[in-house]
Amino acid sequence: MADKRDYYKVLGVERGASAAEVKKAYRKLAMKHHPDRNPDDAGAEGKFKEASEAYSVLSDDEKRATYDRFGHAGLGGPGGGGPGFQNVDDIFSHFGDIFGDVFGFGGMGGGGRRVRRGADLAYTLRLDFLDAVHGCKQEIDIPRHEACGRCEGNGAEPGSQPETCPTCRGQGEVMQAQAFLRIRTACPECRGRGSVIRNACTECRGQGQKRVKNKLTVNVPAGVDTGLQLRLQGKGDMGDPGAPPGDLYVQLEVRDHTFFRRDGADIICTVPISYAAACLGTEIPIPTVDGEGSLSIPMGTPSGKVFTMRGIGAPRLGRRPGRGDHHVQVVVSVPKKLNGRELELVEELSTLQDDRPLAKGFLRDFWDRLTS
Repeated sequence: MADKRDYYKVLGVERGASAAEVKKAYRKLAMKHHPDRNPDDAGAEGKFKEASEAYSVLSDDEKRATYDRFGHAGLGGPGGGGPGFQNVDDIFSHFGDIFGDVFGFGGMGGGGRRVRRGADLAYTLRLDFLDAVHGCKQEIDIPRHEACGRCEGNGAEPGSQPETCPTCRGQGEVMQAQAFLRIRTACPECRGRGSVIRNACTECRGQGQKRVKNKLTVNVPAGVDTGLQLRLQGKGDMGDPGAPPGDLYVQLEVRDHTFFRRDGADIICTVPISYAAACLGTEIPIPTVDGEGSLSIPMGTPSGKVFTMRGIGAPRLGRRPGRGDHHVQVVVSVPKKLNGRELELVEELSTLQDDRPLAKGFLRDFWDRLTS
């Protein structure tokens, strides 16, 4: 699959462009490349779909923030992108009122009743640190609209049926002519449904749907971090009869760990060692996200020294394979209390070190600089 173009370049706006500037840029491109205005241009529909996909992301604050941080890969769709429109009618059904707000009317082109796609839903999923590193499955409860079981989604009381709208004759839209454009607007009598209900279902009151809690399993890939968004296609609200459901966007928040920290795919931790271990060198056990490892501390290691253990950090997302690194900062731990023998040995060590010419020379130079 060819790489998608940067959405900001598609619309011709800067990254800091306001919502009004994004909308204005999209309107200009959509009017320019709409297939009804370019019947002899085979590439017009592709450009129209590309602009519409860019607008669908940059006009949504959450999607735009995710895109700004992670690019196309963060949006979770196949190939890393937006909703992936199939045709012009799909664009109309996806945008709904947003599309109408841009153009000032319900839609253009196409024949028959235009059905509305279901609304997208959002959910915030909080993960433990290690679950985010290794990946996991999480069950969530999502309130969403599904077809009413009593009327089977048609909105009419059992034993009756919706009637064809006499105004639009089942089309759901009425046609208006404006210059060279054919403008379709929602039928005022049936509100775009194409049918009217004389005897409404007592359970859903003629809506054809009801709100229920839907239990879903979310497959969280290894290596995710706070701010990443997963897209569950078709798990949003139901649409009009014959229209696809919306999508569910799962926003991830990763809880802090008591010992580990993250910097992208790298894991960072701080481990205390004794003064003797820093001086003499030793082998120490090291906690990692995969369990216990070991680290060789060379003789004369200073406090604050950082050691890097390659390839045992968090898995990398996107096209870059492999895992990050595990960084260990060792800090010399100074005991608050010493027993008699320990105190005796430390005092002896202090005396020995103070007798070193290097130590005496350092102190003499230090005091000379301080008093000069």
